[in-house]
Amino acid sequence: MQTFDLIVVGTGSAGQTVAQKARQAGKTVAIIDKLPFGGTCSQRGCDPKKVLVGAAEVVARATQMTDKGITSVPTIDWPALMAFKKTFTDPVPDNTVRKFDDLGLQSFHGIATFTSPNSLRVGQDEVQAKHIVIAAGARPQPLGIPGEDLLIDSTGFLELPQLPSEIVMVGGGYIAFEFAHIAARAGANVTILHKGMRPLEGFDADVVNLLVKAMEAIGVHIVLEANVIAVEQKSDELSVCYEQSGKTETLATRLVVHAAGRVADVAELALDKAGVDVGEKGVKVNGYLQSVSNPAVYACGDVADKGLPLTPLASYEGRIVADNILNGNKQTFMNDPVPTTVFTVPPLASIGLTEEQASQQGRQVNVLFQETTDWYSSRRTNEFISGFKTLVDKDTNQVVGAHILGSGSDELINLFTLAIKHRISAKALGDMLLAYPTHGSDLSYMLSED
Repeated sequence: MQTFDLIVVGTGSAGQTVAQKARQAGKTVAIIDKLPFGGTCSQRGCDPKKVLVGAAEVVARATQMTDKGITSVPTIDWPALMAFKKTFTDPVPDNTVRKFDDLGLQSFHGIATFTSPNSLRVGQDEVQAKHIVIAAGARPQPLGIPGEDLLIDSTGFLELPQLPSEIVMVGGGYIAFEFAHIAARAGANVTILHKGMRPLEGFDADVVNLLVKAMEAIGVHIVLEANVIAVEQKSDELSVCYEQSGKTETLATRLVVHAAGRVADVAELALDKAGVDVGEKGVKVNGYLQSVSNPAVYACGDVADKGLPLTPLASYEGRIVADNILNGNKQTFMNDPVPTTVFTVPPLASIGLTEEQASQQGRQVNVLFQETTDWYSSRRTNEFISGFKTLVDKDTNQVVGAHILGSGSDELINLFTLAIKHRISAKALGDMLLAYPTHGSDLSYMLSED
C-alpha cells in the first residue's frame, strides 16, 4: 500500500489543476486515469472538434460567397483533415506524462476502484491518501436499447478514417448539432433524431429556431419527438427504429452516432465502498465541492453535480478544490453565469438567462430580439441567417442574458460576459467605442432599439 497526501482520479482540466497546485505546495500526489492521459477536451472533445469545425467554416464561407467573387467551393478531404487533427491530439498523452514527471507526480494508468473511504486499487497497486479527488469526467449515457453497441460515440466520430455518406445523430444537443454541421459541410447526408419537443433546450428558443433554419438550409434533417427504440444491422446498412406520434418509423443509414447526453463516469469506481453519494448529475458535493457523505473526498469537473460541463468551469472548480484541501474549506463554488457556445456554422453563443428563465424568475426585463442578416457584419460575407436576443433588467439596467447566432458570436459573447461579471450597465456597455467594422461594433445595436 502506497501512501500519498492526495490522490486524483482523472487527468483532464479539473484533475490536472488540483494535482499541480497540490504538488507545487509540496504535497505528495498520485494521479490516475484509465484513458490516455490529458483528458477529454484536448483529445476527444473541444480541441479536435474545433479543428474540424475550422474546415467546415472554410467550406461555408466559400459557399456563401459563390457568385459574390468566389468562383469555386473547396471540398473537405476527410482523411487529410483527420491527419491534421491528430497533430493536435496525438502528442497530448506523452506530453502530459512528461509534465507529471517534471512536477514529481506519480502517475498510474488503469481503472481506479475504491477499496475503502480513503484507498483505491489500480491494477495490482493499492494507494491511500488523506484526500481523494474525483475528476473522472463524463461518458455517454446508456441508451438501454437493442443494438446500442452498433452506435459510435463522439470519440469514435472524431476518429473516423472515412466519413460515411449517410449519418444519423441520436440526440439534439451540442454534440449532435456540431457534428451535423461538420459532416454536412463534408458532404454527408445527416439526420438528427431528438426525443424532445425542441433541440438545444438550454438555449433561447427563438435564436435556436434561427439556427435550425440554417441547418435545414444545408440539408440537415431534424426530426423532433423521435424516440429511438432500436438499431439493427441489415447487410451493409444500419436500420434505426424510432417512435413518433404513436407510430414506429425506420430510417436506413450508414452510421449512427450517440449524441444523446453524458453522465458522470463513476460506474467503475465502486463509490459505495467509499461511502460517496451520487445523484443524477454526478457526485453529490457541498459548496466546497466536497462529498456530502465522505469528507475525505472532493469532486470537480463534469463528474460533480454542480455547474455546467464546460472546460473553463472544470479548471475553476479544480482551483477551488486545491485551495480547500491545502488551506481548509474556505473557497465555495459560485454559480456565476458562464458563456457557452455551440460551434455550428454559424456558431450560437449564450450567457445568462433565457427569456423563459427570466419569466419563471419573475424578472422584469427588456427583451430585444432581431434577425441581423441585413446588418453589414452579416452581408459582407453573405451570411444568410444571423440574429440575437438580449435581456436587460428594467430596474438595474444590467444585462442578464445574451444569445447570439452568427459568425463572431463565439468572441462577442465574451464582452457580454465581462459586463455581467463586473456589473457594467447596458448603457455603459453600449456607449463603449469599439473597433469598427467588427462584430464587437454591433454590440451597441444589440442593447438599444434606437
